[in-house]
Amino acid sequence: MIVPHTDKKANRLIDEKSPYLLQHAYNPVDWYPWGEEAFEKARTEDKPVFLSIGYSTCHWCHVMERESFEDDEVAKVLNEHFVSIKVDREERPDVDAVYMQACQAMTGQGGWPMTVLLFPDKTPFFAGTYFPKRARYGAAGLLDILDSCIHLWQADRAALQKQGQALLHHMKEPQVKAGRELTRQDVRTGFKQLQLRFDGKNGGFSTAPKFPTPHNLIFLTRFAAVEKENAAREMVSLTLRQMFRGGIFDHIGGGFSRYSTDSRWLVPHFEKMLYDNALLLLAYTEAYQVWGDELYKTVIERTVDYVLREMTGEEGGFFSAQDADSEGKEGHFYVFRPEEITALLGEKDGAAFCHWFGVTDRGNFEGTNILNLLHNPSYEDTDAFREHIPALYNYRQKRAHLLTDDKRLTAWNALMIAALAKAGHALERPDYLTAASRAMDFIQKTLTGPDGRLYVRWREGEAAGHGFLDDYAFVCLALLSLYDGTLHIDYLAKAACVAEEMCRLFEDTEKGGFYLYGEDSERLALRPKETYDGAMPSGNSVAWYVLARLAQITGESAWLERSVRQARFLAAAISDYPSASCFALTAALLALYPTREVVITARDGEIQKDVLRRLSRLYLPDVAVIFRTPENAKTLERLAPFTAAYPIPETGAMVYICQNNTCAPPFADLDELERRLLNAETQTI
Repeated sequence: MIVPHTDKKANRLIDEKSPYLLQHAYNPVDWYPWGEEAFEKARTEDKPVFLSIGYSTCHWCHVMERESFEDDEVAKVLNEHFVSIKVDREERPDVDAVYMQACQAMTGQGGWPMTVLLFPDKTPFFAGTYFPKRARYGAAGLLDILDSCIHLWQADRAALQKQGQALLHHMKEPQVKAGRELTRQDVRTGFKQLQLRFDGKNGGFSTAPKFPTPHNLIFLTRFAAVEKENAAREMVSLTLRQMFRGGIFDHIGGGFSRYSTDSRWLVPHFEKMLYDNALLLLAYTEAYQVWGDELYKTVIERTVDYVLREMTGEEGGFFSAQDADSEGKEGHFYVFRPEEITALLGEKDGAAFCHWFGVTDRGNFEGTNILNLLHNPSYEDTDAFREHIPALYNYRQKRAHLLTDDKRLTAWNALMIAALAKAGHALERPDYLTAASRAMDFIQKTLTGPDGRLYVRWREGEAAGHGFLDDYAFVCLALLSLYDGTLHIDYLAKAACVAEEMCRLFEDTEKGGFYLYGEDSERLALRPKETYDGAMPSGNSVAWYVLARLAQITGESAWLERSVRQARFLAAAISDYPSASCFALTAALLALYPTREVVITARDGEIQKDVLRRLSRLYLPDVAVIFRTPENAKTLERLAPFTAAYPIPETGAMVYICQNNTCAPPFADLDELERRLLNAETQTI
């Protein structure tokens, strides 16, 4: 919620819906939203464009606003000599991707806030991230940068144009060259690269800062099973356990912060992102399915509780993020002093609670305490002190609340839907599946236009923005997850429709791969194809996975051909550095290794429920299941024509299992289905 500054004049951002843009609506800077009006002004007045990109829960974005964008001296320079544009990267990932490429090309790194100087034709000639108002500690100052730009713009614009054209040429060079065929050796190389980067003491894949990278863990979980690789299992187990023990997990309210500022997972950057929690739910759920660790189940339940309690709108959609800062201090909402806890729980219970969660007089974060279990060898006793958690939660809720970015983003909602559907199936929690289904209904009714085009976001009754590749690929993933968790054929049909639209709008049919933005969207300085995973899996990796999955379920050659084309496109990126594309490696485990297909025919809906209950006990990412009934037979035959050959018995069920293009004789015993799916000789993943 943005509180009006009664003593300040609002700028153009006041009419926007983005919480990030609204945070800047009372800056003295004459901000414009991204759009033709701003660039026309720059052309007419012959001024460079000052572009600032960030997001609502970004700590350093807040710092730069306080230091510079609320400063009259900086505002005067920007207003006189530049046209200033603010962009919410979560609403415009296309703009963010293009200029992040420029930033990385110029500086070798990227991040937010992102600061870019452009010509009025949108060509960048300078890029960086956070800048203080004035130079300090070796960092350039924003005013110095602006002064240099003004001087060059007036005295030597040709030098800026030369720099801009060189940068643009570099950005337009093909990032992915023609690829060879992908092989299982590429998959194994990716695993070995992760091994080399793995922190054998604390888990995770770097020193500090340390990000959860749950798509790495999902790949390793599946790789551990398919290759019988115990080292991969140990990497997953250590990382999942240490993240739970650390301060990156909220031991009072549930859910995970964005990343750890240290290598131990102790001190997080406290913002909570929807996509992180969705992907971590997927990682913990897959690990729970294959290894059955009750600790993972506890983490799943507490994270889902957090999402449904604090990150869900009345209509069923999910909010984007919660801020790290409150009362001007990062993490202030989350930390405790020992005397606060003993005042709540009493001296005896309070002291025991403090000992259990590492709360001391000295503290572990700026004189206060982040609750954690890193010192506690008995951390697996997740019921310990659980009765005291509500008291601390209620006490914490009385503090100044964190800003919640309540926009509903299609792609991020889709990831949470996929996670809830998988967790609901694995834990036999119909309430999770209901929440996932309700959120998918929200996407289909509110974030989908009358022409079927997906929107990017919804907030305060307004849906806006042409959906990007991630929106389509992630929605397709969510629909397939709902299908796996329910066996309702409507979800499969909708997934096929979304995938068809994804191919129509984004696929490069000449050179392969998928563009980030569609044929019908605004043209930018370039049209990128993202292949490497970041905080989220790349749209191209997820696109390959859903195409491979549709090919497996339906048996249709059209989906298989698209999957093969996408594999060839991604081959170059994967072969250069496979571990940077772990979700593509997960797709490779599906596309390059043996799979199993199961068709079950029956008339009784109770049999379908029994099948789902049995499947929930098993870890079967290589298995595609179709449940054919008289009610869904016609729809199923349209999606998967091969199913027309499978008769439906008058009573009971008939089960057909195929593997490596060979089908075993049918049988009717569902206990036998479980036995065969668990058979070590036939289980490939």
